[in-house]
Amino acid sequence: MKTILRHLVLCSLPLVFAAGSGHYFTTIQGSCGAMVGALFSGKCAGRQRQYLARFQLGGGAAGTVIAATLGAWLEHRRRRAVQRTTAEQPTTPVGEPS
Repeated sequence: MKTILRHLVLCSLPLVFAAGSGHYFTTIQGSCGAMVGALFSGKCAGRQRQYLARFQLGGGAAGTVIAATLGAWLEHRRRRAVQRTTAEQPTTPVGEPS
């Protein structure tokens, strides 16, 4: 169960980063009407959606890089722990002479 939760968290990181960057963009960006006025607000809305998509794409890419790095580090750590436990086991089977 621990492994499933670890994989679920790692797989959800890009989605969380994309949603977070989209939310950040909407908080820093004002409304189109307030920025350029009523005359150009239609053109501004389309441009604003393009920038929002780019922010979300960048956030998803950053989340993917972080998830891949974290996953590789966790796998390396797990592999070292497994090698350590197998190295501690005796090389001859129990009950046989050395």
